[in-house]
Amino acid sequence: MRYALRYAVSGIAAILLSVSLAGYAERVQAAEAKAAKTQARFSRGLLWRVSKPGVAASHIFGTIHIADPRVLLIPDPVLQALAQAKSYAMEIQFNPAVEARFFEAAQFDDGRRLEPLIGAEAYAQVQTNLRLREVPQEIIARLKPWAALANLTVTPEDYDRFTLDQKLYALARARRLRTFGLESIEEQIAVFDGIPLDTQVALLKHGLAEREYFVGLIEPTIQAWLKRDLAALRALQGRTATRFPQMAEHYRALTRHIVDNRSVVMAHRLFMPLREGSVFVAIGVDHLYGEKGVLRLLQKQGYRVTRVY
Repeated sequence: MRYALRYAVSGIAAILLSVSLAGYAERVQAAEAKAAKTQARFSRGLLWRVSKPGVAASHIFGTIHIADPRVLLIPDPVLQALAQAKSYAMEIQFNPAVEARFFEAAQFDDGRRLEPLIGAEAYAQVQTNLRLREVPQEIIARLKPWAALANLTVTPEDYDRFTLDQKLYALARARRLRTFGLESIEEQIAVFDGIPLDTQVALLKHGLAEREYFVGLIEPTIQAWLKRDLAALRALQGRTATRFPQMAEHYRALTRHIVDNRSVVMAHRLFMPLREGSVFVAIGVDHLYGEKGVLRLLQKQGYRVTRVY
């Protein structure tokens, strides 16, 4: 149905999440200097080969959660890696039951309502945005702030467009690969619900107030991804830190929940599949870069990580 909340993060929410390291800049400067070699090695490239002697190689591909047609043009090296795979791993496995559960969890069930949390002005903006997609008023009223944020700029047309993650999953299904998620829906819900409520509210109000700024970051983000430049993506995050230092604490909390903690879980969940070999892994590009990224975590497990594309 048209008014079902979009599960895949897109639009301004994708930008807010992809620049969620913005306020993190001060804290990571020293760590990045210490880990300069690692950062440099994982600063460019979307497709990586993960290998160990005696085990068939696997591949990890960094996707972007924005519904833009340009990112759907899957490069040949990625298609070739997918063709060699025997199994396919993603952040979470899509199906109607998962979408229904996410829709349910996006709403308060304890009597709380969105408007008192964010104020009448911000709530009116959320209403205007979601009513364009025929979301019933009673659902808007019960939305949790993170759910409103995740649907901030999704248009009706976005529901008709595949994201890159959805397209890759469809290709994996067409090839009859064994597919599995690195997280369960309950774990992802817990991630969003675990973001402190004051941070959820602050980020939603900030996203509404600075909407033009964040919309303006969408194109540079896409361009950096198309150029396979993870360092450029990180630089965009730094730009936001400079512009909105008052949001630093909230971005730190968002980064910890959405990026860092989940990267650890993903690397852990890949332990057994990578031992079997021939896995194609599609995860958000934010989880690739740096000392706390999945690539570095796998490297610490003894895998050789080599850039392919």
